[in-house]
Amino acid sequence: MFAIGDFARHGRVSVRMLRHYDAIGLLRPAHVDDATGYRNYDAAQLAELNRIVALKDLGFTLEQVRTMLADEISLVEVRAMLSLRRAELESAVAESAARLTQVESRLRSIELGDEVPAVVLKELPATRFVELSSTAGSFTPDDIGPVIQPLCAELGRRLPEATGVRPSGRLTCYYEASGDEVIAHAAVPAVVDSDAELNGLTVVDLPATRAATLVHRGRIDEVLPAWQALARWVDDNGHRSGGPARELYLDCPDDPADWVTELQEPLMP
Repeated sequence: MFAIGDFARHGRVSVRMLRHYDAIGLLRPAHVDDATGYRNYDAAQLAELNRIVALKDLGFTLEQVRTMLADEISLVEVRAMLSLRRAELESAVAESAARLTQVESRLRSIELGDEVPAVVLKELPATRFVELSSTAGSFTPDDIGPVIQPLCAELGRRLPEATGVRPSGRLTCYYEASGDEVIAHAAVPAVVDSDAELNGLTVVDLPATRAATLVHRGRIDEVLPAWQALARWVDDNGHRSGGPARELYLDCPDDPADWVTELQEPLMP
């Protein structure tokens, strides 16, 4: 079971949107605590959430989406509709390139949904980072990308001018739910002297933890299927998320399609 914040992160939607889906009867939580009112979701509901988002991306209203889901249209039909939308976008690629990328990502999510992810359990040591952070509206790529990309660039500019700070690892990004928003962190492991001049950077210590990890090869804006595969593996194997998820950038060549990123999901003890 996932708390609403974790489910929003894995589904790349906002907590506010999940509450709205619940209110209109489109996507009910699997369990609501009678005492606290806290909502909890099953990993299997990610597939239902994906279908809702895919149909919304095609331009259907939520009322139309609810009707279509009630009629239990098949994944084959959903894929056909996405393919049709892709053809429409290709006729106006100059103004619709971002939307086309989203549809391609949805298609790959459906096509790869039954694959078994190559998940590895690792012990992540306690690590000191220097970082910058900012706030995004939700876990959706459209909200995260415009925040984390300039944040990483600014970290790269400030780090060489900080004194008494010696980087000791690769760029890591991690994300924390904060109410209806998301705090995005761009961080680098570092040795920090006691008299360091940080040049506006913040020192953060993340504790040692056991994590489920999965390597994603390709563009970082197409990472959603890999994150959801990792979430399903965690739930299927009886684990629970135990901290902010991390993206460790192992290799970032000029072509983003060749990037290699390790996804790290800390687990509860």
